[in-house]
Amino acid sequence: MSTILITGASSGIGRAFALACAVSGRYSKILLNGGHDRAALEETARRVSAAGDLVCISDLGDVGDLNYVGSLRRRFGPVDTLVNNAAVSRVGLLTDTAPEDWDLVMRTNVTALYNTCRTYVPDMVKAGGGRILNVSSVWGECGASCEVAYSAAKGAVNAFTRALAKELAPSHIRVNAVAPGIIDTRMNDNLSEDEKAGIRDQIPAGYIASPDEIAQAMLRLLDMPEYFNGEIVRLDGCWI
Repeated sequence: MSTILITGASSGIGRAFALACAVSGRYSKILLNGGHDRAALEETARRVSAAGDLVCISDLGDVGDLNYVGSLRRRFGPVDTLVNNAAVSRVGLLTDTAPEDWDLVMRTNVTALYNTCRTYVPDMVKAGGGRILNVSSVWGECGASCEVAYSAAKGAVNAFTRALAKELAPSHIRVNAVAPGIIDTRMNDNLSEDEKAGIRDQIPAGYIASPDEIAQAMLRLLDMPEYFNGEIVRLDGCWI
């Protein structure tokens, strides 16, 4: 039994993964983080608590702030497994992307990884092992028009994952990432039904994945043997 921290757990993939962890029975303590929607985070915590015999703690705060992440560690202790899922996107031409939007995307998607790993990795090294799973995107591999900031951030997540895995492999710590394609989450609410239908037509699998499907894949990736390290695993129904 172990302890897991999941960032961005208020909805979407984060919520689905938190519930999957609770049902799996693998964790004695699940620490949930959300950035701004307290009601949604508390709803995730309620569902997680009801799904398994475990301790569930929810905490609202900005993982892009190193001081906040440090306070999480001080208040709730170390974790064996760290899942960096917090993310935000801004859609539009690069020339229309305001500096504050660029900074927000980088802070939430990239700086947060630095903050959580810098804070929790020393505990893992001391314990002789640990697991880190970062949530990336197919756009981090190939880029998306009108999502330059998000694509750049997820590309950084991939490079961060591969580099940190090499650094931590001697300490028996696995660092991997999952790179979903389009998923039926709030992040894609800006798409019309016609736009979603057009995307479905481009996906050989023929459908847009649910957060639950990605969550189940993430559970399996965390169970991979130690030699599986530094990998970016694409889950996109053969879209890209």
